[in-house]
Amino acid sequence: MMLTVAAVLELDVVRAGAPEVLAGAGFLDCPVRWVHVAELRNLADLLEGGELVLTTGLAFGDSAGDAADYLAGLEAAGAAAVMVELSGDRRADAAALAAAAEGARLPVIRLHRQIRFVEVTEVVHRRIVARQFEQVARAREVHEVFTLLSLQSAGVQEIVDQAAQLVAAPVVLEDGSHLVVAFAPGPVPPQDLLGNWQRRSRAVHRTGPEIREAKAPPAESGQAPPSEGSGQAPGGTWLQAPVDLGSRQWGRLVIPQAPASPEAVAEASMVLERAGQALAINLLTERDQAGLAQQAQAGLIHELRSPRVPGETEAQTRAEALGLKPSPAYLPLVLHLDAGAGADPMSMQRKERALLELLDSVVSSTRNTALAAALQTGQVAVLLALPARLLEDSVLERICGVLAERSAAAAEPLIWTAGVGRARSSLAEAAAGLDEAAHVAQTAGTLSGGGKRFYRSTDVRLRGLLALLREDPRAVSFADAELSGILGDGAGEDLALLQRFLECGGNKTALARSGFLSRPTLYARLERLQTRLGVSLDDPESRTSLHVAVLLHRLRVLPAG
Repeated sequence: MMLTVAAVLELDVVRAGAPEVLAGAGFLDCPVRWVHVAELRNLADLLEGGELVLTTGLAFGDSAGDAADYLAGLEAAGAAAVMVELSGDRRADAAALAAAAEGARLPVIRLHRQIRFVEVTEVVHRRIVARQFEQVARAREVHEVFTLLSLQSAGVQEIVDQAAQLVAAPVVLEDGSHLVVAFAPGPVPPQDLLGNWQRRSRAVHRTGPEIREAKAPPAESGQAPPSEGSGQAPGGTWLQAPVDLGSRQWGRLVIPQAPASPEAVAEASMVLERAGQALAINLLTERDQAGLAQQAQAGLIHELRSPRVPGETEAQTRAEALGLKPSPAYLPLVLHLDAGAGADPMSMQRKERALLELLDSVVSSTRNTALAAALQTGQVAVLLALPARLLEDSVLERICGVLAERSAAAAEPLIWTAGVGRARSSLAEAAAGLDEAAHVAQTAGTLSGGGKRFYRSTDVRLRGLLALLREDPRAVSFADAELSGILGDGAGEDLALLQRFLECGGNKTALARSGFLSRPTLYARLERLQTRLGVSLDDPESRTSLHVAVLLHRLRVLPAG
């Protein structure tokens, strides 16, 4: 702890002088930077602030006016306190000091017994120097911690967690849009830490490492929240440290409730500064500053889908801190990317990232809010805030329509299919519906010539059921048995012909017209196909069985859910 005037008064060497506080009792917690012994009338040019002045009072003697001037000069110079040794028969001097101290704010202490000033300076300076060594050691420890994290390429959350552990307080990392991309709540419930975060963060005064939270007007007053730099009455004090990327400030680290003591504030500011530098190194190395918000959203979505689902209040608060507006309903939506021929994992990751960036811009431009993240390879999960349940179709049409236009116009065109689950009032329930939406999107992607902006489970019907059964051994055996005559080498052409024939409802004329084949050629190929299958293609039940088998065979190429 920093040595204060009160702590000096508790030292044995000072207590031996029978100290009496004549003035400034409310300022005894002021830190003592150094001890200065002097008998000069004017010390203004010798002090730098924070000194404890030791004197025998010879500079003012028995003059109350001179004593008042002397104390005023010390106070103006920023002295921490003054100790005046008035022992023996110096009643006039004591009376002058007492009279002058009545109007002083500076701590004025009278020593009734004689002590050795050199002993006071030795003890106090030893403690001050020891504390300075402790501060240097602490700074070195903090420097080493974050240097090691940087060398280990630690993640953003790990750096924030370490900062919170070092300062023993909650720490929040926000980007330039005041979205919370990482946080370490410590003992504070997340809903209390992040409640109304964007409004509170925008309302603080940015005047240095310490910023003050402005008091926002009550919600029912109808007033807009205060803007940055507003002159409203300050609320709690925050600590901040910028996270800079070159000359650009990317975001900032914040402790929403500053420590009480100046010493703790200085140490916390130092930790935040070093953590901010480590984060800047991380961001420059990753070269994916925009992806941090997506990672934070992905983390929350995966938590909502995990067995340990956060409480709804906490989930709503964290989602709001990530930009999702509180709404009466949340809609699960999954965009299933068309991998295309010869797609590799790196190509799919590039497409996922491009789709996420496009989706973010579309959601913002349509004045909606959502959480979005890569669910699994080739799929982007979305929890969309609906302003009203009745607006579900219109919101989906607009977002999917604009997204389709921008996807087609991208440098690398993106082809995707949208599957929609059921809207829920709970975020956790909506997140659970992402599985249904993913199944619908994946199944709808196998439809030929769908042409719809988005699909629900009612749109995939039998195909959706078969997609769920495609890995069932009994369904696999059924499909293999039905198609055994045409499976094997060179089966692709026969399968394609059978599928087109079944999709035309067994109408050979329509099939010939769509396939640009003459009727004699088509009839000959169908006759050969029928022989290989061993069933009549004119029988409705046979066509139904074959159609189910073909669908199962095609759906088996889909990845497991």
